[in-house]
Amino acid sequence: MTDQELVEKAFTMLEKAYIPYSHFPVGAALEGADGTVYTGCNVENAAYGSCICAERTALVKAVSEGCRSFRRLAVVGSGEDYCWPCGSCRQMLYEFAPDLEILVGRGDHQFVKYTLRELMPHGFGPAALG
Repeated sequence: MTDQELVEKAFTMLEKAYIPYSHFPVGAALEGADGTVYTGCNVENAAYGSCICAERTALVKAVSEGCRSFRRLAVVGSGEDYCWPCGSCRQMLYEFAPDLEILVGRGDHQFVKYTLRELMPHGFGPAALG
């Protein structure tokens, strides 16, 4: 699967987002090391702290299916600017894949590519506990 195809999978999730408060849909597509793709969208809640981002939705789906190793993540929004993963998502992803490639898209389907280490250069992961 190409980077653009993974980004397009993430875009298919925008319509599934539950966003009655922010009206800001986000879609994600997370590729496991075996090539399986787990998708997610953001899900809001009236108790704002209970909201979950698209990236964490995809990650939790993958982990609940037994996947623990990941290659790439596409995260997209419908706006004019790139849809960057928040700090909580970066931390959750770092737990499993500090070298993850991140494709960050915007509404016109253009994207940029970074590694998670570039977005979170001094991440706290399992090794920090040892």
